[in-house]
Amino acid sequence: MAQQTATKAPAKKPVGSGGVFLSFAPWIVFGVVANPSTWEYAALAALVASLVLSGQDMLHGRLRVLDITGIVFFAVLSVLALALDRGELAWLETYAQVVSNGLVAVVALGSLLTDPFTAQYAREQTPREVWDSPVFRHINRVLTALWGVAFALMTVSTWLAVRYPSQDDWFDWVVPIALLVGAVKFTERYPEAYKARAA
Repeated sequence: MAQQTATKAPAKKPVGSGGVFLSFAPWIVFGVVANPSTWEYAALAALVASLVLSGQDMLHGRLRVLDITGIVFFAVLSVLALALDRGELAWLETYAQVVSNGLVAVVALGSLLTDPFTAQYAREQTPREVWDSPVFRHINRVLTALWGVAFALMTVSTWLAVRYPSQDDWFDWVVPIALLVGAVKFTERYPEAYKARAA
């Protein structure tokens, strides 16, 4: 019965193209802007983006794990940029993108142990009676795992860009963008496709 309810729910995607993608925006801003000479500006821009995009949620006392992680992480980076001199920040300058991608991967994959992070967005767009259904849980576990793996691969890619600077265009841009585009397209299509199969 719960499965039938899930498949007959209003035609809204369990993860809308707004919420979850907007929560990734600050991380994408950081990834695009950050390099060894601009990472501190990238951190500040990402912090501002995190606060702006989650401002309304904060006013309603509703923060999601990815939003909280972004605010804390980019705030810490911004403070470090102000408090420490350049010599003390050499490692962070080099690996800032690697660390940020790795952190998102850990948060996403770690959330599978408790509450898949995509479910936090999906609950805002689906009826409460669907939340505990097998279909809802399966879709969000798959999407959360997908994003976790995508950012884990981006972590490896940006690390390779540091190790092999002659190939940094591929590892810093082409591979991460391809992974993001693929994850976005899958997130947009998979929920309805799976619900149709489960009907």
